[in-house]
Amino acid sequence: MVDAQQRVVIVDDDDLFRESLGLNLAEEGYDVVDFPSGETALDFLLGGENADAVLLDWRMPGLDGPGVLRRLRDARVQVPVIFLTMLSDEIYEEAALKWGAVDFIDKSRRLPIILGRLKIITEGAKPIIVPAGSAAVEEGHGAVLRRGPLELRQDIHRAFWRGDQVDLTLSEFGIVRFLVTKSGGDVTYRQIYDMVRGKDFLAGYGAEGYRANVRSFIKRIRKKFRDVDPEFDRIDNYPGFGYRWRDEPDDAGFTGSQESAGHTGTE
Repeated sequence: MVDAQQRVVIVDDDDLFRESLGLNLAEEGYDVVDFPSGETALDFLLGGENADAVLLDWRMPGLDGPGVLRRLRDARVQVPVIFLTMLSDEIYEEAALKWGAVDFIDKSRRLPIILGRLKIITEGAKPIIVPAGSAAVEEGHGAVLRRGPLELRQDIHRAFWRGDQVDLTLSEFGIVRFLVTKSGGDVTYRQIYDMVRGKDFLAGYGAEGYRANVRSFIKRIRKKFRDVDPEFDRIDNYPGFGYRWRDEPDDAGFTGSQESAGHTGTE
């Protein structure tokens, strides 16, 4: 249950899906307001009402989800938006993140996954423990974690590498932040997966099936960083164990001791 009631807006033309999700979120303590169209949602959000998060369908008659998001951003309404859609192609996810959404989730995902993402957003930025040698500065109500060329904006869940935005989902952002705060130390596959899905959640085939999911996460994260910097190579692999974030001695603001990676695979 949420500690204090927070408002979530659901925008979807599927009446049954909207009603079912709304009831589930209300049971978790959220104040839920739902709309069957982009136009009615915009009337609400641009009419002075506020929300802690918007769950937005992509394909709707009339004004579609991307149109709603663009109108919100044009009006400088910065409410966090999560797309819930059956469109699984990566091109849609990339477009959503570039337009300013904070996440992109398949509608078929289990409710705990949606709740987990909502919790990250609606709880807002919380203080994080930063290892010695990292630079963290407060901006507004959230923290900016800087580690060499990397900047993580906790308040808007955005990552920047050498000044360029890296379009990470919330889960990917969380993994990068987790690796960075453990910088210099190895993080196991299980630790990464538990951080994303919750402790002891089972996935894939067999007791070690989650490893394939983690490898997929890391592969996508590396690709997104390399899209803005082809030379990006800071996520090292410890084959059969996990991953680590590797600092360089000349990273601005980093003064901690450097451990030898000694095991940089390519998983």
